[in-house]
Amino acid sequence: MGSKKLLFLTLKIFSATGGIEKVCKIAGKSFYEYSRANNIDLSVYAMHDNKAVFDSKYFPNNIFKAFNGNKLLFGVKALSTGICAEYIILSHVNLLLFGYLIKLLKPSVKLILFAHGIEVWKPFGSFKNNCLKKCNTIICVSSFTKQKIVDIHKVDADKCIVVNNCLDPFLPQPNDEPKNSVLLSRYGISRQNIIMLTLSRLSAHDRHKGYEKVIVALNELKFDFPNLVYLIAGKYDEAEKQWIDKLTQEYKLENRIILTGYVAEEELAAHIKLADLYVMPSIKEGFGIIFIESLFYGIPVIGGNKDGSLDALANGLFGQLVDPDSQSEVTNAIRNTIEKNRIIIPDHKRVVEYFGYSRYKENLLQALNLN
Repeated sequence: MGSKKLLFLTLKIFSATGGIEKVCKIAGKSFYEYSRANNIDLSVYAMHDNKAVFDSKYFPNNIFKAFNGNKLLFGVKALSTGICAEYIILSHVNLLLFGYLIKLLKPSVKLILFAHGIEVWKPFGSFKNNCLKKCNTIICVSSFTKQKIVDIHKVDADKCIVVNNCLDPFLPQPNDEPKNSVLLSRYGISRQNIIMLTLSRLSAHDRHKGYEKVIVALNELKFDFPNLVYLIAGKYDEAEKQWIDKLTQEYKLENRIILTGYVAEEELAAHIKLADLYVMPSIKEGFGIIFIESLFYGIPVIGGNKDGSLDALANGLFGQLVDPDSQSEVTNAIRNTIEKNRIIIPDHKRVVEYFGYSRYKENLLQALNLN
């Protein structure tokens, strides 16, 4: 009798740097380590990746297949491999069709779906909802996402298991180095500045990160804290840039608001360590990996209390939670953080114990009944 087979289907893993791609890398590493120790045949398929962007830190090349956007070939290979597998794990709800078809051909297969955030917070059509209900287990990255699935899709709550995202085990370790002088020079910031940071994709069609609240807070606090600046990091579309520029001019915040544009993965840690506080009072955050990365580097964090940010800040254990719809709460939280002179620096050891890779792997495998 041959070894058991596990197939992990993904959209992208290495060709993008978003939160879902980070989850796929780390989940893939967990599955690989488990499969190697337990004689399981693991395959990882990525619909939109290509081999050129593969990173062998997470798992070896021989279990990974990239389809470079060829959906037909991806589907054919997924079905032919899937009907020989005991477990099919889907990284995203947009892969449900493939899981559903495999389940039709092999009803005994265990179908598992990762549910991240906004992609599952809306009603589906009847076919997609039927596909969703064929899943044996849904791994939810936060309690907020679990409740949304139960409420909106009427899925059995026992099928939905919360496994919080974790810190990438390959993150550069914190150190006592001063703020990166190259980045300070690039953005026209000095070491005397108090730097607020938000990292997010900026889109005129998807304003839910709360950076407009931080801009208003900056305007209200600029006279009390003349060295306060706001670094908004991430790729932006032109319409959103124009809107932020308009707010900047309206509030006379020129030289206080800096849009960095896209931040490469290799520069992410250095950008986080520029900050004196990380603030993102979002309303539609599935989890917020950037929150726990900021905590990892000892940066005080302010997040919203109406979405998955609750899980990322452990219900307030590691950072300040505010009503993201309340301008006064956002402003006062920023003021309090600055005036406390970083007394609320998160405890690095506790953060790593809570959100470290070892705990994540144990929780993930337990949720899948693999360990």
